[in-house]
Amino acid sequence: MAAKPGFGRRSLLRGGLSATAVGALGLGTLSATQAIASPGSSGSRGGRAAAEEPRIYTTAEWEARQPDGEIVVLDHVPTFIVVHHTADPGNSEDYSLEHAMQICRDIQNYHMDGQGWGDTGQQFTNSRGGFILEGRHQSLDVVRGGTQHVQGANVGGHNSEVIGIENEGLYTEVDVPQDLWDSLVDLVAWIATQYDRPVENIMGHRDFNSTECPGEVLYGRLQELRDAVAGAMGVPKSKAPTPWPLLRPGASGPRVRAAQHLLRAKGFTSLRADGRFGGATKEAVAALAADHRIEQHSCSAMHHKKADETGYLGSDIWPLIAPRVQPGENSEVAKAVSTLRQAGGTRATSAGDLTERDWKRLLA
Repeated sequence: MAAKPGFGRRSLLRGGLSATAVGALGLGTLSATQAIASPGSSGSRGGRAAAEEPRIYTTAEWEARQPDGEIVVLDHVPTFIVVHHTADPGNSEDYSLEHAMQICRDIQNYHMDGQGWGDTGQQFTNSRGGFILEGRHQSLDVVRGGTQHVQGANVGGHNSEVIGIENEGLYTEVDVPQDLWDSLVDLVAWIATQYDRPVENIMGHRDFNSTECPGEVLYGRLQELRDAVAGAMGVPKSKAPTPWPLLRPGASGPRVRAAQHLLRAKGFTSLRADGRFGGATKEAVAALAADHRIEQHSCSAMHHKKADETGYLGSDIWPLIAPRVQPGENSEVAKAVSTLRQAGGTRATSAGDLTERDWKRLLA
């Protein structure tokens, strides 16, 4: 029988369960620069309150397979803390620790056997019951050290820069359980403390790749997450930079029309700028991604049924079509800018060429 949400990780901790995590099962011996800080230790970094380490179940505790190869430990801290959702198999009503551990085994099996990776792609997994589990081997001990970074495989083209958290569930239309939210705040606050990361560097997967991940609902709460983490760390609230929008097949409106004009400027001259994201627009975006060797990055951590995100136009596509030019230099670019301004987009402030910041403000 599935455990009820009220009996998640926080309830167990209130009942007296130790918050001290067992050491991670890794490859080789940690170097002196990876010395483990005491879990839950007090103190501060740079004047911040030190967020305590939450209870994190190690790879040994959830009976992970041994990695198929060397775990890469980089001699720098990650720049961004990235939030994901597992998407598949959806929103389970089993909130137990046993279920959380099985999710970790399923993800690892898929990543190793289905994707051909050496281990789990993400560094941490957060269950719907609020249980936090280590993902890739050595991730927990290395974060405790605070000076290095276990390189994962969860954000295409940026894995040396990011530490990723897979949140169990599908959050395109429904909200996360409270236990998951609470544990996410605890985990992110601890990681940000250990690595001395600013809260504006808490991002979603779609801030880097053209993917739905971490779902419209959870992505929409990222500023709330930043604010909650700031409170836990005792630092001022701060907003992340304006993101690139995500356009999907089936969308319509001025942003789609502007994107179509920009695609026409890139050589897709047969594409109609009708403001509807149909098959032709999807094909043009997919072709552009292929030309630039941008891989499709599905938001599903498991194999059961990947969402088809072919042709999504997001953070890794916009920079290819939003040129750093003056609007008058290209008629299609001028039409894109005009479309966005007429729709109420913020007027670009650059005296010269349109910058990335200008485009993001116009598209906001």
